[in-house]
Amino acid sequence: MAPSLTPSSPPFPNGSFRNALSNPAVRAVLYQIILFALVVAAVWTLADNTADNLRRRGIAFGFDFLWSQAGVSIGETPLSYAPSDSFFRALAVGFANTLRVAVSGVVLATLLGVVIGVLQLSRNWILRTLASGYVEVMRNLPLLVQLFFWYTLVIDNLPNARNALNPLPGVFLSNRGIRVPYPVEEAQAVIALSLLTGLAVALLWRGWSRRRNERLGAALPVVWPALALFAAAPVCGVGFLALANGGAPLIVWPSPRGLNLDGGANLTPEFTALLIGLTTYTAAFIAEIVRSGILAVNKGQIEAAEALGLKRSQVLRFVLLPQALRVALPPTTTQYLALTKNSSLAVAIGYPDLLSLTNTMMNKTGQAIEAIAIMMAVYLSVSLLIALVMTVYERAITRTER
Repeated sequence: MAPSLTPSSPPFPNGSFRNALSNPAVRAVLYQIILFALVVAAVWTLADNTADNLRRRGIAFGFDFLWSQAGVSIGETPLSYAPSDSFFRALAVGFANTLRVAVSGVVLATLLGVVIGVLQLSRNWILRTLASGYVEVMRNLPLLVQLFFWYTLVIDNLPNARNALNPLPGVFLSNRGIRVPYPVEEAQAVIALSLLTGLAVALLWRGWSRRRNERLGAALPVVWPALALFAAAPVCGVGFLALANGGAPLIVWPSPRGLNLDGGANLTPEFTALLIGLTTYTAAFIAEIVRSGILAVNKGQIEAAEALGLKRSQVLRFVLLPQALRVALPPTTTQYLALTKNSSLAVAIGYPDLLSLTNTMMNKTGQAIEAIAIMMAVYLSVSLLIALVMTVYERAITRTER
């Protein structure tokens, strides 16, 4: 039988392949597959070249060096540490230093930024001009320049410890840092637990008073009682602990002794300069966010509130700030992330943060890839955690629009 001369049917009859490509959904999937393949190829090439270079230089890849002796002295250790400890412990100390300055900076920058942002809309010309001038100066000076200013020109020129400034009882300012009162070890846990208890009671009071107001229409004060409950809890906790200890002092107060200061906690010049620089710099951006959030509120609501007889402070507290918070929260989260990442500039003034100790570990061990990978993973994890917390909070305060 003679072979058939009929051509075989095409794999995509009647132009089905061309029709499939004309579908936007199919094209989108195809583009994603191509992009994913390119990314995988790039990562594979980079990893292969890196592994080949490491083999040529006789460098072993791994994280076993984290458990070897660090042999590094750290000037500021919120955790117990000795040079005989491991590199892992040294990195934990650096992370604790980074976390300490980041958390303190976020709290202080938020408070200062809200105040400056509100003052920019003040009817007082002097306050409004000073607040606007502060924002313009701080936003247009590089953060690194500001850190050098606070560290070199301000703190370094303070008097020595013997002639330290004493602006408040128990607070001493010198070129060796700031000495402040500090609770003894037994009182630290009690104060922390009391603060958490006070915060929980204050939140319960806030919720109960709002529900009562919605049910009965009788408004009760919220802010001042909540603050009083929050402040009273640690006072009561320390008082009970003092009675249990027979009246022994629970707070160590700093005092001059010879040529130095003794007692209390010492905030080093590096930590102080970094905290002030991060706070004042980030507060300028938060102030602009707060100002724009307040201006985003409809003026008709302000006029309606004033027509009801509310004072300007009440209009700000009950009308402007609650609505401005929903607008200002996403960009404020960005500033929190920027503050946390900007804390890595601490290496310029000698503060032993995560970046500084990672750099030291990399120089001592030669494990550059592993050290940089650890540092990137830590900063990425902290940033994602901050973003997650702020997203949950934003969803909690945002009401569904109808």
